[in-house]
Amino acid sequence: MPSLFYIYRRVVWLATTLMDATTDKDPLVHEQIFSALCYLGGQELEEILHACEEYLRQHDKLAYPHRVIILRAMEAVVKGSLSQLDKSTAKVVIFLASNEMTKSKWQQAASNVLVAVGRRFINKVMEEVLTKFQPGVLPHYFIVQTFANLSMANVFGMVPFLNSILGTMLPMLGMARQDNMKSVFCYALQSFSESIQEYLANLDKAPDPTVRRDTFSNEIFSAYEVLFYGWLQSREAKLRLAVVEALGPMTHLLPSEKLEEQLPRLIPGILVLYRKPAEAYYVSKSLCQILEASVNIGSRTLDTQLDTLLNALQLQVMGYAEWEILGISVMTGMESFWIPPLPPKCEDLM
Repeated sequence: MPSLFYIYRRVVWLATTLMDATTDKDPLVHEQIFSALCYLGGQELEEILHACEEYLRQHDKLAYPHRVIILRAMEAVVKGSLSQLDKSTAKVVIFLASNEMTKSKWQQAASNVLVAVGRRFINKVMEEVLTKFQPGVLPHYFIVQTFANLSMANVFGMVPFLNSILGTMLPMLGMARQDNMKSVFCYALQSFSESIQEYLANLDKAPDPTVRRDTFSNEIFSAYEVLFYGWLQSREAKLRLAVVEALGPMTHLLPSEKLEEQLPRLIPGILVLYRKPAEAYYVSKSLCQILEASVNIGSRTLDTQLDTLLNALQLQVMGYAEWEILGISVMTGMESFWIPPLPPKCEDLM
């Protein structure tokens, strides 16, 4: 009967042979290698993960997409056998993925590995990644994205870290100059807000049932001001959409008095974006979340916005593409736009 050491060496040899073949240019071969590594990982979890880690560490010149194949396989193996993953192996994988994440084109694949491991070993992942998230230093794009994805993948594990992360992140918003960094900060704020809401909705299952909405309210409001009064005015459509998607969930965490105070500007500021048809879906989704948050606090200001809201939403229902036609001028404090009045029949019904 073969010894355990022999079996281990055999598995490592097979894995190494497969990884050597990733330099093949045929995409079909790449997928076959990926599938084979995943199969081996399902049989010999620790051995395959250690073999992949050692291979990537020893072949630091291995280029994209060959490196991505191995990282993808590691992610799939971790996901498939997370409950059996040993803590010491998890630490090895986390350290590797953290280093790979700030390198070249395979950053997304490395980030995905961290998120997969973080579903169970969130403290170990955060211990490593937080070393790359220092006050006063603009972080790497994928550090922020990883935080965002972790907050959605492991709500109960990640929310306790968010107050500290938000405190460090807020000054960084003013440091961001590139649109891609602004967009990833928006994505993070959206994800954090959604995960906090999920946490609060399931406090009976949460590890810390003392967490409250106002734990995060001041930080979220500070971020809201940057996004709404600054970044939403960007001419870059992708950034505007990222801001719009973030604002909806964020309003649920704003201090009640601040949300009430902001509504006269916030609602018209969102409605004006309907002028850009490609953004209509995201605007409607965000608007729905804003209205829901407003109703939840029993907003009185919302009543004064009803005519404007109904006019704008009627246009969306009717499918009008042209906004700038004679009608009602709405001042947002930033720009004005025109909304046509309701047809007589609709007004009669009101």
